[in-house]
Amino acid sequence: MVNRMIDGVELEIGSDNVFADLGLPSAGKLKIKSGLVIEITRAVRRLGLTQEEAGRRMGIPQPKVSGMMRGDFTNLSERKLMECLNRLGYDIEIKVRPTVEPVGQLTLAIA
Repeated sequence: MVNRMIDGVELEIGSDNVFADLGLPSAGKLKIKSGLVIEITRAVRRLGLTQEEAGRRMGIPQPKVSGMMRGDFTNLSERKLMECLNRLGYDIEIKVRPTVEPVGQLTLAIA
């Protein structure tokens, strides 16, 4: 993170992953999962579904839909979130390619 002064106030500029900036374990996974949840929430709203209808369509109970839409997605795996998006009418494409770095990265790109 980089520090910067603006109008006499020191700002700390973070990375593109707020979870990593907060020092949370599994920050990469959390970033991916949060991106999937944001897209699920958008889809549910776009489709005009109630939480009950969304739950039936995604194959999860309404309380899990409610929790997910409030930001509690710890009890749902990345695989389950991708399945939810599939059931809401989304295609998911996973690309794997070599990296020049010693360790690769997970990236979520929403079109």
